[in-house]
Amino acid sequence: MDHVSFQLGTTNLWSWLVRLLSKDPEWLNAKVKFFLPKMDLSSGDEAQDTTQRVMLQLRRLHTQGRATWQAFIHCVCMELDVPLDLEVPLLSTWGHGDGKSSPQTSPLTLPSFFPGLKRPHQSCGSSPRLKQCKNHQLELARRYLKLLRTSAQQRYSRIPGPGQPLAFHQAYIPPILQWSRTTAPFSAQDGAVVGDPKAEDDTDVSIRDLFSTRADKGPRVTVLLGKAGMGKTTLAHRLCQRWAAGQLDRFQALFLFEFRQLNLITSSVTLPQLLFDLYLSPEAGPDSVFQYLEEHAGGVLLIFDGLDQALHSHSSTEPEGPEAPSPALALFSGLCRGTILPGCWVLATSRPGKLPDCLPTEAATVHMWGFDRPRVEEYVGRFFSDQEWQEAALAELRENRHLQSMCAVPALCQVTCLCLHHLLPGNSPGQSAALLPTVTQNYVQMVSTLSPRGYLPPESLLGLSEMALRGLETGKVIFSVGDISPPMVAFGAALGLLTSFCICTGPGHQGIGYAFTHLSLQEFFAALYLMASPKVDKNVLARHVTLNSRWVLRTKARLGLLDHLPTFLAGLASCACRPFLSHVAQQDEMWVSDKQAAVMLALRKLAIRRLTGPKVVALCHCVGETQEPELASLMAQSLPSHLSFHNFPLTYTDLSALTNILRHRNASIHLDFEGCPLEPHCPEALAGCKQIENLSFKSRKCGDAFAEALSKSLPTMESLKKLGLAGCKITARGISHLMQALLISRKTCCFQDNQLKDRAVLNIVEVLPSLPRLQKLDLSRSNVSVSTLLCLTKVAVTCPTVKMLQVSQGGTLWVQRLRGDPTLAAQDIRPLCLSLSGNQLDDEGCRLMAEAASQLHITRNLDLSNNGLSVDRVHCMLSAVNTCQNLAELHIRLSACVPGGGGHSYLCSEELCFLLRRLTHCGLQAKHLEQLCRALGGSCHHSHLDLSGNALGDEGVAQLAQLLPGLGALQSLNLSENGLSLDTVFILIQCFSTLQWLLHLDIGAHGAAQGPWALLDPLLGPWPPLSLRQCQLEPLNLTRLCETLEKCPGPLEVELSFEVLSDQSLETLLQHLPRLPQLSLLQLSQTRLSPKSLLLLADLFSLCPRVQKVDIRSLYHMTLHFRSGEEHEGECCGFTGCGLSQEHVEPLCWLLSKCEDLNQLDLSANMLGDDGLRCLLECLPQLPISGSLELSQCNLMPEHVPRLATHLNQALKLTALTLTQCGLGLEQLIVLLSLLRCPVGLFTLRVEEPWVGKAGVLALLRVCTQTSGNITEISISETQQQLCLQLEFPPQENPEAVTLRLAHCDLETHHSLLAGQLMETCARLQQLSLSQVNLCDSSSLLLKNLLVSLSELKTFRLTSSCMSSKGLAHLTFGLRNCHHLEELEGQLRLWQGGWWDFSLSLCSLMNHLPLGSSTLAMFTQGLSHMTLLQSLRGDVDNMTCVAGGLRQFSTVLSPSLSHNQIRDTGAQHLAAVLPGLPELRKIDLSGNGIGPAGGTRLAESLTLCRHLEELMLGYNVLGDTTALGLAQGLPCCLRVLHLPSSRLGPKGALSLSQALDGCPHVEEISLAENSLARGVLHFCQGLPLLRQIDLVSCEIDNHTAKPLAASLVLCPALEEILLSWNLLGDEAAAELARVLPQMGRLKRMDLEKNRITACGAWLLAEGLAQGSGIQVIRLWNNPISPTMVQHLQSQEPRLDFAFFDK
Repeated sequence: MDHVSFQLGTTNLWSWLVRLLSKDPEWLNAKVKFFLPKMDLSSGDEAQDTTQRVMLQLRRLHTQGRATWQAFIHCVCMELDVPLDLEVPLLSTWGHGDGKSSPQTSPLTLPSFFPGLKRPHQSCGSSPRLKQCKNHQLELARRYLKLLRTSAQQRYSRIPGPGQPLAFHQAYIPPILQWSRTTAPFSAQDGAVVGDPKAEDDTDVSIRDLFSTRADKGPRVTVLLGKAGMGKTTLAHRLCQRWAAGQLDRFQALFLFEFRQLNLITSSVTLPQLLFDLYLSPEAGPDSVFQYLEEHAGGVLLIFDGLDQALHSHSSTEPEGPEAPSPALALFSGLCRGTILPGCWVLATSRPGKLPDCLPTEAATVHMWGFDRPRVEEYVGRFFSDQEWQEAALAELRENRHLQSMCAVPALCQVTCLCLHHLLPGNSPGQSAALLPTVTQNYVQMVSTLSPRGYLPPESLLGLSEMALRGLETGKVIFSVGDISPPMVAFGAALGLLTSFCICTGPGHQGIGYAFTHLSLQEFFAALYLMASPKVDKNVLARHVTLNSRWVLRTKARLGLLDHLPTFLAGLASCACRPFLSHVAQQDEMWVSDKQAAVMLALRKLAIRRLTGPKVVALCHCVGETQEPELASLMAQSLPSHLSFHNFPLTYTDLSALTNILRHRNASIHLDFEGCPLEPHCPEALAGCKQIENLSFKSRKCGDAFAEALSKSLPTMESLKKLGLAGCKITARGISHLMQALLISRKTCCFQDNQLKDRAVLNIVEVLPSLPRLQKLDLSRSNVSVSTLLCLTKVAVTCPTVKMLQVSQGGTLWVQRLRGDPTLAAQDIRPLCLSLSGNQLDDEGCRLMAEAASQLHITRNLDLSNNGLSVDRVHCMLSAVNTCQNLAELHIRLSACVPGGGGHSYLCSEELCFLLRRLTHCGLQAKHLEQLCRALGGSCHHSHLDLSGNALGDEGVAQLAQLLPGLGALQSLNLSENGLSLDTVFILIQCFSTLQWLLHLDIGAHGAAQGPWALLDPLLGPWPPLSLRQCQLEPLNLTRLCETLEKCPGPLEVELSFEVLSDQSLETLLQHLPRLPQLSLLQLSQTRLSPKSLLLLADLFSLCPRVQKVDIRSLYHMTLHFRSGEEHEGECCGFTGCGLSQEHVEPLCWLLSKCEDLNQLDLSANMLGDDGLRCLLECLPQLPISGSLELSQCNLMPEHVPRLATHLNQALKLTALTLTQCGLGLEQLIVLLSLLRCPVGLFTLRVEEPWVGKAGVLALLRVCTQTSGNITEISISETQQQLCLQLEFPPQENPEAVTLRLAHCDLETHHSLLAGQLMETCARLQQLSLSQVNLCDSSSLLLKNLLVSLSELKTFRLTSSCMSSKGLAHLTFGLRNCHHLEELEGQLRLWQGGWWDFSLSLCSLMNHLPLGSSTLAMFTQGLSHMTLLQSLRGDVDNMTCVAGGLRQFSTVLSPSLSHNQIRDTGAQHLAAVLPGLPELRKIDLSGNGIGPAGGTRLAESLTLCRHLEELMLGYNVLGDTTALGLAQGLPCCLRVLHLPSSRLGPKGALSLSQALDGCPHVEEISLAENSLARGVLHFCQGLPLLRQIDLVSCEIDNHTAKPLAASLVLCPALEEILLSWNLLGDEAAAELARVLPQMGRLKRMDLEKNRITACGAWLLAEGLAQGSGIQVIRLWNNPISPTMVQHLQSQEPRLDFAFFDK
């Protein structure tokens, strides 16, 4: 009997096992390699027969320990065809145990870490170096290097796993590599090392190029960056395999380390220990071997895989030498920096992110991208050896775009091929790919098909999933024998889900570790556990649905291991995964759908948020995995019109996910990619995306390969109007591809900063005449010759549509050739802007250029700045351009611009009647003025003159004041930064009062050294607003100023700015106010006031009765508004953020008590404290407040609440109280409401506290029962954390409510009393608004019974809220009894049958039936109970039924059917019904896919609705035909017109503006995201009530600035102007700044993402200073430097440059 079989207890069982395994020795070899990764299987086995080898391998497995043996037995029974009579004794004898290894049964400690070692462990870190002869040393090194190759061959030989085809590990395709730095060793045009996908397997050009750097000395470090699944680890193994085969002959030794294994080393090690003890020990002489490696370091390659997984932080100290023990990461740092083993090669792989500081700055960075289409097809071809299967697989891929996108990631390509390998035999063509629509379902299919017997034990799946999640949460990706039970090991090995390898925690401490075959597989199983485990509730599940930002330059922490977890959770939330989850969880599908709904809800919340670029991409992947069109549509519609991506890598798969979402969008979109490393073929993913209107790339990573890929997609992007490829590396080859693709229709092309050479520009010249719609071509910063530049100019000026040609770096030579080339003066030359700044034209060249301007028809801008022009020749330039009647702007600057001085502006008006002359920083002095004015002559009529940044001084300005009348009526005069004194300022004020054209005087200083400066600009009114900024005015000077102003006519507006204003100076200023009856506004900005000054200002109402409003903000900004004689409105007083404390409250209240009628008092954001608040409450009854009181951050204590209620009851005129973050808790609010007994009338209480968003509807309604007055309005918003109640005092009993019985109330007992109390306090409720709330069944039941009793309810809103189907039934019943309801608005997320049904809405709410024809019919019947219903909002599918239902209701005033897909057919049905609704007041059909045909029919019908007030038709493809139809008969009562993203052009916009002009009731206009260009609104009469105008992304430029500004002035009620994402520059900013002071009600202007520079922003700040009511001007993403942003904000905090709106 065999000795081992005797030990095992039965001879027969051992013999059966040997016979069974002798039939399949290959399977046994694979299992032994899995369980014994460090064993040398080849030694001693060749001479034995099969039976002997099987017995030897079984002995090895058994001696490894009980856990390994048990796992092996489970594999035998799970994977092989074991007879039942053998399986039972095998499992009962050897397959059971606790799964934990005891010390007696733990794996034996082997003598070394890797295979091939036959000798005991020998540490070389501590042994002394042996002095051996050189020959012996070389022999030892030779033997070790041979051992290294043998070990690499054994380790990286590929054996297919279970269920895997033979070609599974052989189908290697070289990836796309792209160098990120100039260390690239080759002259590829775009830096992409693409290799040859069709090359033989033994030639891999890209791999060899990784080590071909030019540097012969210093660190030779390459960092390989790639997202998960791109093949970084595979490439590292491939390098080892190639090296072992002798193909990387430049390296004698290669070592591969994984940071996930190095993380397990708990102690410090030396470099010899790292190489020999932890990798592979030499047979003898380790010291000699290491010495050889040091001497030949140039032939040593060390690969470190997974740098992003390095756990241990690295200190700043480097290892002192190779013998110094250090952490593994410190050794890596020393190798990279060359402090140890200098001259060696280091290759590190990492996911993109912030790389550790230990990497040297000269390290080469290489981006690893996925597969392009040829590589995918090549991979599939190698994977499937059978020709028929190969063709079938390729056919599936070519017909399925989603499958192609997934296969762009090499890891997913492998999974897809594996799935197809199992699916193709049993499915017809096309069916296999249909089973693999998402990444998650690929993994599900892979796991299902890999099961040996076709059955997946749910316990094993759930156990493996739990282990995966726990590992990710603790940062563990390697599991030891003690972490995983033998059955689990067997299960993972059987399905090929786990891989095994040797692990080490230090020298001499080795063992076996297990890991998932890929990190993404571990993330998949972790997501599976979250979805299928009953231990995980919905709240925990929802918390894992997060989006992690991946800003490359901002990431500081180590990359997490849960990046793809939300994607897999979203994929498992798909309906298709429900059966699989039900099997794993062993629950019914209703239970599973409950879990899935939690994920969907979390994703829906994310879909409507404003996200950064990386999070948008991550969410696109998640939404795509769900396969929910409604969710995709919600996200698509929620995306901003301009979507920017900055500084993070993007792959083909990323853009494909984005494109899939955009296809659900109704409106157009602008995509901007700046600084993003982009996969070379990723533009192909944008093919067919019709929603993209503007597309811009700015990255040095984009080269010719990128341009070629983009050219394939451009012809399919039908809506594309503007293409930008700035700052790229495109050459003639790329330009050739692009220009051929652009022949279709593009209006604007930008190829600036590409360093284009002659050949590339000549390619453009050839195609330019064939681009009929091209309007602008930007080739700035190219490198072309004179002849090429002339050729381009000739073609451009003769092209009838080209409006602007911008050239640089070559303008000098062009000017020298102009006179000898008469063809440039042809009569058909078109108007151009020409910028030749920064050249060396000198005096003569500038003169020639100025004289030639008229011949060249340069009618817009001529910029000759910084060309070496002398100051004495400036007047010659002015004389020369006087003959050019149509020139819009001449800009001359002789020195660099300083902050606050001039800038570039471009006037683009078709009818230019004035000239802007910028003579900035030219060193002009008083002696130059006479000659300068003589050159100007009388040509300045209606022109602009900018003399800022010169040296005129007091003498020059005084002289200029005398010469000004001879210049004509200037539009503006800028004298900033000319060293003016304060005396000259007063002279200017007196002198300029006689000039009729002077309408704006702005005087300030930029520091004491520069002195005051003045800017004169036109405004409407007989005397200019006066601005004195940053001037030091003492009381005496203030008195002089006020006496001067007394002589000025009015109305007068004054802005003063001082660093510090003393109380004495302020008192002097205030005492003069009664003597300035013409004063309408006084503003102190950027001026430090003392707390005592607040009392002076509070007394101002009695000192100067004309003061209407005092507004003080943070002691730095004060604005006084004065009433005219006929105004009699009450006073308003605001002291926000002024640091008011207890000592100020009593005197402040005493002074304010003198007011006759204090309409509003705002004391928000002060420091009142307990005593101050108590004092304020005591003084409250004495304050004559007839309106509202606002308090914030005042920390109301429980003892304050009764006192607050008492004093509110005594404040007879107070009508509203707002408490924002005052620490008012739920119980304290109840106390306040119960004690409130206000006088007769309405009182509004608004509470904003964090707990409001968490309390729930039921708790907040319980609060309402405690009030002593009748509640007439309730508004609850959980997201805004706001509860608003309108109370009526004294309470009046409602007979219906009193007699109402609770017999029909099916509430629980403890809710019955609450319902009764609500019915009593809310008997007179007229408006109920609930926003973004989650209604539980109890809340909806309470709401049902409340609605039944509300006989006076007129408005009910339930927006963006969630409830169950049971709750829906409750709400439906309650609403049917609201017979007096006039306005009904609902947007619900219905929980029905365990699944969120996003299509259900108000229609189904009225009938509680699935949406369809019968539902809508019953819906109209339900509406018949609401005889007064005027407003209806909801989502519908069947427009035929809706239209039929609306015929019955002439009282329906406001149907809202937005964001459906009624399209033209539905619009025509609706158009037929609208004439039958004579009282129609509002209609919303936004986002319905309506085209010109349906839009025209609607326009015809809507002209018959004469009472229409609100018309919303945005996000449809209406076109100009619809706009023309609407313009023919806009109702005279129209208040709101919304037509954003409606494909309107200039013609349609102009027709609408003409129709709107003079409309007396219009309040809102939105024409955003239309191509208005020169068709911007132009009014002659104006709109007196217009409050908001939205012109975002309308291609508005400087050309339309002046007429637009003139139109805005005619709208005196404007509060908000939205002009972001346009083409506005400094000239537009100047026009807007000019009209700002006239817009007294304007609060906000949005100028984000325009072309405004610091000069324009400065002008806006000046205009802003005159418009006291303006709260903010948004200027994010304009070309303004951070330094200037900081400076501007310090001067005017209302300029907002932040990304997020304040």
